[in-house]
Amino acid sequence: MTQTRLHLTTGRIDAARIFAAFEAAFEEDGFPIAVLEVDEARDIQEISLYADGDIDEAEQRMRAVLEELSLPKPIEREALPDVDWVALSLEGLKPVRAGRFFVHGAHDRQKRRSGDLAIEIEAGLAFGTGHHGTTAGCLEVLEEVARRERPRNALDLGTGSAVLAIALAKFSHIPVLATDIDPVATRVAADNVRLNGVSSLVETATAPGFHHPVFSRRGPFDLIVANILARPLMRLARQMARHLTPGGSIVLSGILERQRNAVLAAYAGQKFRHVRTLERDGWVTLHLKR
Repeated sequence: MTQTRLHLTTGRIDAARIFAAFEAAFEEDGFPIAVLEVDEARDIQEISLYADGDIDEAEQRMRAVLEELSLPKPIEREALPDVDWVALSLEGLKPVRAGRFFVHGAHDRQKRRSGDLAIEIEAGLAFGTGHHGTTAGCLEVLEEVARRERPRNALDLGTGSAVLAIALAKFSHIPVLATDIDPVATRVAADNVRLNGVSSLVETATAPGFHHPVFSRRGPFDLIVANILARPLMRLARQMARHLTPGGSIVLSGILERQRNAVLAAYAGQKFRHVRTLERDGWVTLHLKR
């Protein structure tokens, strides 16, 4: 089916906010969304959404999201031939370095360096390629936490493409449970786990909430990482505490800078203390201990 590319341009920080908002707004539609750096010197980034069906409705929904963010932008259209734009957009992404981690597609295998903890991610309908500020921030904080605390059992909640679970398995050589509420994401995660040779350490599961038996079977956890969104993270504070070992750490992201204090307050109520905040591209990653 012929697709239409709906696209707009903006600066880097606003692009991250818009990308995350579009992901949430169009999650059930499965429309591919991509961000491309057009001009680094002038800070111009292009956000594209690839839609089929009722294009007018898709554009109206995009405009509604932009209005909610107070970021009105002109949206342009481009008719496209029948191409796998998810794979194509990911192939165009540059590899990402965060600490020792090197996240890349198959086309950038030759760019691996000695000492890299390389994570290869296949194109697929799941979020988390390492290119978003929240994922890169999590990778950086996870490396530090894992080095200092040497966790023995970890959970990647809302795993998406399993980048974070794979990173923990490769860095710490420990068992990691990677869960997501979306069965498509779980399938993509399992494929990436196999691709990166950590199937013996990473278990993937589709689990809509902490009531799923996999958490009681695999927990409690020394380290929990959750790169989702601020509101769900706040709602999960009590359950996070229940499934974390005494003295364990949690790493949280998907949080805008303005949402930081609200998330910290929710976890302070569960006797978590704030250790570190990492800011990246208008987003924050939090390290908390209980």
